[in-house]
Amino acid sequence: MALRSESVMLATLGGQPQVITFALDALLAQGENIVEVVILHLAPSDPRTRRALERLGQEFLGDFYGPARRAIRLRRVMLRNGLEPLVDITDERAASALREQLREIVQAEKAQGRTLHLVLTGGRRLLALTLVPLAILYLDYSDRIWHLYTPREMQAKVRDGRRMHVGPEAGVRLIQVHLPRWGVDFPALRWLATTRMAPTEDPDGLRRCDEVWAQLTEAQRQVLRGIAQGLTPTEVAERLGRSPKTVNSHLERIRELCRNAWEIPPDRPLSYHHLRDWFRSFPPILRRTAPEGIGKTSDADGKFS
Repeated sequence: MALRSESVMLATLGGQPQVITFALDALLAQGENIVEVVILHLAPSDPRTRRALERLGQEFLGDFYGPARRAIRLRRVMLRNGLEPLVDITDERAASALREQLREIVQAEKAQGRTLHLVLTGGRRLLALTLVPLAILYLDYSDRIWHLYTPREMQAKVRDGRRMHVGPEAGVRLIQVHLPRWGVDFPALRWLATTRMAPTEDPDGLRRCDEVWAQLTEAQRQVLRGIAQGLTPTEVAERLGRSPKTVNSHLERIRELCRNAWEIPPDRPLSYHHLRDWFRSFPPILRRTAPEGIGKTSDADGKFS
């Protein structure tokens, strides 16, 4: 049987690590070629979350999974509220930050061109509720959305990772959740969702960009230049040789200035996608953009040319 194309399992995690391994085992049993597991979780200040992460780390030692030592990478994504770890989702501002970050994660995963298996079982219920509309917008018909069913009589036996793997007799199984794929059927919806705040026809756009640019340090301009050229914050950090924390700090300052320039209320999300749309045609950035492609560098410091 031919090996299926590479796919990624994207799952939410709370305090029950077995949710991840049960779902992964079920997908592998179906013949899915999972090469990476991405888990979305709140800050591990909660002891249960911290223990769940540690338990999962034991299952993926050296990027090899389980007793069979199958090559599968585990990637942990801690959700944030701005620059701060997201401890809990307690108000609309935290929910807005969560929405924007999850959207960026889903878009980045889809940009890899791999099939996505979205498992909506672990963690806070609002995580799953936030991911559902994103799945409708950004997933295509090759992707799958799953709920993990564990029989009630098994839940106490496996709780808190007491058992990380079970046989078919346990009755644990994946149930596919069928949702529309409006982003596939109506591509304009994706465009509207991404650029809903980008004033592409704003007659004052150049003035606003100038206002922000004049207040930036050279390091902040380097970050904005990379974003405007189409890079993600992680790629900007790698290209500039800076830490992700440093790049995020610069982005926070850029967002603050843009909120002032465009008069954006603090409760409305503002992502790096908006910065890209506003500044990609900004003359000072165009003059420094390499004609043969994104992110060309001309010096040892990795500054964008």
